[in-house]
Amino acid sequence: MPKISSMSKSPLRGGLILGGLLLVAGLGGCQISTTAASTPNTPANAVAAGGNIVATELATENYAEVLNNHVNDRALVDYANLQQNRQGLDTYNASLVSVTPEQLASWSDAEQIAYWVNAYNSLTLASIIDQAPLKASIKDIKGVWKSRKHAVSGDTKTLDEIEHETLRKNFQEPRIHAALVCAAMSCPPLRQEPYTAEQLDAQLDDQVNQWLANPETGLRIDRENNKVYLSKIFKWFGEDWVPGYGTDNGFTGGEKQRAVLNFVSNYVSPEDKAYLEAGDYGVSYLNYDWALNQQS
Repeated sequence: MPKISSMSKSPLRGGLILGGLLLVAGLGGCQISTTAASTPNTPANAVAAGGNIVATELATENYAEVLNNHVNDRALVDYANLQQNRQGLDTYNASLVSVTPEQLASWSDAEQIAYWVNAYNSLTLASIIDQAPLKASIKDIKGVWKSRKHAVSGDTKTLDEIEHETLRKNFQEPRIHAALVCAAMSCPPLRQEPYTAEQLDAQLDDQVNQWLANPETGLRIDRENNKVYLSKIFKWFGEDWVPGYGTDNGFTGGEKQRAVLNFVSNYVSPEDKAYLEAGDYGVSYLNYDWALNQQS
């Protein structure tokens, strides 16, 4: 299957995203000061519980600790505990501004994708725990995707802008849909580690495998009734699979659906792949559960 292009290589490659030590000239001593919870007009990553944040490094190690400590093996998040112990998450989110636009542009595609996917997921976590009490669903947070701004590399962006205007627009990599987690039960699973340039292909493939392995949220093949059930994400963003997986041979449905099924067929058993290619079935989409992906 097509893999991520890594045409441009920065001398800073690898250690920035993996190790999280990006020293930015001119930013030493620059502080983001706040004492209030973030609102749609206040970047969430400018908020530190109890004080200032010094954003002079891409603090990936802090984010790694957050994921390791607050996400379980079922990809559920202990939001209540994270809300009380949020300093590591706030430090990482504040550090997103330490990557200048020029540096980001010089990175490989894999480095940039890792940066933006990590940013999307970490800022989503912040958006959830900024609510007191916690909401039952991310959909209950007004403006969470379209108006709530977050400070990132040289700019402020909403979650929608990160997903649709940056990741989907600038990179032909549909596997990002298996990595972006919108804090809902029917989302793909949240990893217990950050994404890194060096491991991105393997991480994204693993994400797709985990996602599709869940018959309630990813993929279910019902041979008895000649039905294939897919996540609604494939319905919402089907066009993203057409450039790399579009086909006129086999499968069923229109252009976007056939491309999706072609993609999915790479992650199933040989028997299921042959069944999908034969196209003798109908396609339906699984109900999407927007309840918060929280630990009980």
